[in-house]
Amino acid sequence: MNFNVGSDTKTVIITGGVRGIGRAASIRFAAKGWLVIAGYQNRSDAALSLRTGTTSYSGRIVTVEADIADSEGREKLVKRALELTGRVDVLVNNAAISEFGLFSDISPEREKRLFEVNLFAPMNLSRLVIPHMLHKKSGAIVNVSSMWGQVGASCEVQYSTAKAGLIGFTKALAKELAPSGIRVNCIAPGMIDTDMNARLTKEERDAFADEIPMCRAGLPDEVAECIYFLSASGSYVTGQVLAPNGGYVT
Repeated sequence: MNFNVGSDTKTVIITGGVRGIGRAASIRFAAKGWLVIAGYQNRSDAALSLRTGTTSYSGRIVTVEADIADSEGREKLVKRALELTGRVDVLVNNAAISEFGLFSDISPEREKRLFEVNLFAPMNLSRLVIPHMLHKKSGAIVNVSSMWGQVGASCEVQYSTAKAGLIGFTKALAKELAPSGIRVNCIAPGMIDTDMNARLTKEERDAFADEIPMCRAGLPDEVAECIYFLSASGSYVTGQVLAPNGGYVT
């Protein structure tokens, strides 16, 4: 399907947009007619699969390889959106990395990288897109945190801390930007069937699922539905944390 972009084309930037939750979100936006700038790093196979698998959608997905821990990578994502439509309507800060191990066993270098990707990149990307949203007095930022950002997790101390920081950033920035018509919200998913949880054995995943009131892991599409709601609907919703976790954290 031909898709002509222009200044009236709604545009979303999604970091980590070619796998897992980000991939599901990219597909949902494209199916609704949006131009999607899907950021990724070191997964050209997944990027190609996403582009070729969504050509029949009413929107368009443009994949951009960029390291969001680096200022040039962040600027690259925003620049591509502005080149195509001159606007950024929504920013979805989805990309994340995890480190599993005792707090004292995670090296300072690995710790620094985790905070750069999981917390500082969302803050700095927000800083880049806010001026373009202020110009229109509208826009939405959706930060993807985690249930561990709400309650903490043993052996994922750095990850939990960064995700808790993202929740705090969401709440504070929402209050600052609300008078300008820009909404800022957060998603705090529970256990979702993605590559990030692939390190768990089947037995470990089954045991975890037994502790979830809904007795199963969530699906990326279920989280993507929440992201789209906070991006395109929810016009009176800001500063909130939406938690698709099957009832595990209430």
